Amino acid sequence: MTASRRVDIAGGVLPLTGAMKNRMRMIHDIGRAVSLCATLMVSPVPALAAETLPAWTDDFTSRIKALALLQTLNADLLSHDSATLTLDRWCEKHRLASPALIVAELVHEVDKAPTTEQRHVLGVGDSEPVKYRRVRLRCGSRVLSEADNWYVPARLTPDMNRVLTTTDTAFGRAVQALHFQRHTLSVALLWSPLPEGWEMDGAAKTKGAGPLHIPSQLLEHRAVLMLPDGTPFSTVVETYTDAVLAFPQP
Repeated sequence: MTASRRVDIAGGVLPLTGAMKNRMRMIHDIGRAVSLCATLMVSPVPALAAETLPAWTDDFTSRIKALALLQTLNADLLSHDSATLTLDRWCEKHRLASPALIVAELVHEVDKAPTTEQRHVLGVGDSEPVKYRRVRLRCGSRVLSEADNWYVPARLTPDMNRVLTTTDTAFGRAVQALHFQRHTLSVALLWSPLPEGWEMDGAAKTKGAGPLHIPSQLLEHRAVLMLPDGTPFSTVVETYTDAVLAFPQP
């Protein structure tokens, strides 16, 4: 597994050496892989049960495809205010289940007090109530993300608080009527399909013996949700799983 990588917001003709030829072949492979990924985004993909999905092949082209897909999901999450609705679209586009709808599974008997930093982000004192909620966001049988959420109940409507306390409704769906805005605090790529320095290492292209090992956690987002007037009411830590790639290799 590659180490985590954190993301913070005409000249003359030269003879082609062996290294230059290898570099040109590598660039050609990257372009072909990205083109195939673009085709995937608009082509129908049959919905398959998790246990029938073929393994991804551990080769250079497959890793390029995996990276392109992860960065596509990451960009989609960063450009929309609701992670729940973004996952709705991802689930439908990649035929991960039918119906393609994100459902929250509330994790009971778990509690995490907000840190001093989280209270500062939320703009609340030590004595003001902040509730904690942990959910798994599923598309069919697949858990696409796990979310830890701290929110200020006094900044939500009574009905929203009731829904969050008594049902498994996803947080983003429960508070959608607030027309909230999402501000990303940090993004972490927990797995990079390509090793550090791959562009200078020809050996990185030669793998191909066996399936590609995809770890269980791929991406982490930390964000704060704000009302239209800029008042923060929730902080969230979302961890996206290998299930986001649980469809046939393109």
